[in-house]
Formats: sequence, structure tokens, C-alpha cells
Amino acid sequence: MTAGPTATLRQATGPQYTRILAMGAARGELVVTNDDIVEPINSSDEWIRQRTGIVTRTRAGDDTNALDLARAASLEAIERSGIAPERIGAVIVASISNMMQTPSIAARLADEVGATPAAAYDSNAACAGYCYGIAQADALIRAGVAEYVLVVGAEKLSEVIDPTDRSISFLLGDGAGAAIVGPSETPGISASVLGSDGSRWHAVSMNATLQEFRRGEVPWPTLRQDGPSVFRWAVWEMAKVARRTLDEAGIEPGDLAAFIPHQANMRIIDEFAKQLGLPESVVVGRDIETTGNTSAASIPLAAHRLLEEHPELSGGLALQIGFGAGLVYGAQVVVLP
Repeated sequence: MTAGPTATLRQATGPQYTRILAMGAARGELVVTNDDIVEPINSSDEWIRQRTGIVTRTRAGDDTNALDLARAASLEAIERSGIAPERIGAVIVASISNMMQTPSIAARLADEVGATPAAAYDSNAACAGYCYGIAQADALIRAGVAEYVLVVGAEKLSEVIDPTDRSISFLLGDGAGAAIVGPSETPGISASVLGSDGSRWHAVSMNATLQEFRRGEVPWPTLRQDGPSVFRWAVWEMAKVARRTLDEAGIEPGDLAAFIPHQANMRIIDEFAKQLGLPESVVVGRDIETTGNTSAASIPLAAHRLLEEHPELSGGLALQIGFGAGLVYGAQVVVLP
């Protein structure tokens, strides 16, 4: 038998270009100094500053969760964009610290900011999550699926740390950064470079499974990392990704107004900038000094701070790159709102 005639499908298309229109930020309400946390790890303020560049980190109180932080950051971004919430067609939340397996933070967030019935989902790409979200927002808008997209990185990492762990606990903070992405008449988000190397999953991971915890075999699972291997991977391998991203965008390091890497460690950030040969004119995001490492929230928080402190960067090009547990990475060049 031969198939009968079929109707021609209609495929949605959207605008040719997109850009970030506005950003918002929220940090944990508690300022935690190095002296506040050194005793359990038998360390010192000087040791932490020298190894990480962190002086303080922000953490949320017991009554604040990742959704609360995401809501505050999102409301600021929506207000600054001037876009009515009901025009948001998709909400993407990058997070590894939703304390409920389901529902997603995104679905609840969409309702709380007035974006219902927007598509909503969470993304677990750790410290690269925000860059993954920007790539997806760009694709959704250009495919005609959504007119505007809310992208949020939101973390309450203080829920998943062991205060006695010397590998990562002293690095981590809580916060959320949000961006409204929408159509543009000119290119505002470059081609994204995304990737992973799951063979190195053990370099940054939880130290146990929820099944082991449920069976009473281990305490509450917490984050841990192999610091030296993560440092080498971040500096050498991610520098290659950053260069490839610049090539994909068709620009040189000197064309950048800002460089906004994941706020993993100040030493990593400084060595990263050195490897890229960034000229002094490029402003480098260093939010980690007073916020700490906030995983998926770190890039939008650093971008928000840069724009607050350097409003002249608005309209300039920024290379943003995230990398972390998975191991995963993501990067793109964006026009700053």
C-alpha cells in the first residue's frame, strides 16, 4: 500500500536575533566571614583569602530557599525590562539546590511572577547552568516558541555543604541572578559553545546518593571536589573553550568590554584572564570576593554587579563562561543590557 497525501506541517519561526534586555539579582541575607567558618576546617582567614580570594560570602537564612531568591531576582529583571510578565513564554531555572525533586522551581516561579502559562523547567548543569539557559532562551525565541524568556540561576548551596569539608564548603554562597531575553534587531547573543566530559564526574559531585541516605548508611549528602584537578581543568581546558567561543562570535579579546567567568575561585579567574591575553581595557567580573561561589547564580550575579558598578559597560560585549560538576561547560558572547 502507498501512503495517502499528507498535509504540510506549519513550522514556527521567530526573530533572527535575540539579546538580554535586563537583569536582576538577589543574594543571601547573611554575610558570613572567613573567621565565621574556619574552626571546623582547621583553617584561617589568611589561608582562605590566599587560596580563593574570598573575604566574605552571602548565605540565606533558614526560612529562605532557592525559590525565594529566584523570585526576588526575577521581579527586578522583569521590572527593569518593562515587559509585562504575561508576555514571558518560557521560564528556565538553572539550579542544583531545589530541595524538592518535583515540581520544578521554574513552574512555581512562573506562577509567582505572573508568567503563567509559560513553559517552565529546571536545568541541572551546575555552574554552567546559566549559560545553558541563555543558549536555550536564544533558541526558543528564534524558533518562535516564546516571545520572551526568563532565565534564572538560583542556588542555596548552604543546604548541601559539610562545614568540616576542606575541599569546597568554605567557597560556597547563596544567591540568584535573572535575565530577560527577548528579540533584537541586531545580534545580541553569539553561537553558544556547550559540552561535557562525564568521565570526570567525580571531580565535583555529591559525596553520596539519596538512596544511601534514606537507608541510613550515610549522613545528608553534601558537595565535595578534587580541588587540584578542577583547577587544572578550569584553567587549561576552559581557556580553549573560551577562545573557541570568541572565534564562533567572530571577535578578538580586544573587542570585549567585559569577561564574566563562573566565580569558582579568584586564582582561577586571574589565571583564566592571563591565558586569554585580555587587554587591560576588559573589565573582569570578580564577584566571588564578597558573594562566594554560587554555582549557577554566579555569572548573572557577577554581570549584575559589573553593570551596577560600571554602567558604561551597557551595550558592550561580554564573554561569559560557566564550568563545573558533570563535568560540563557552556559559553557565549552577549551584548550587555
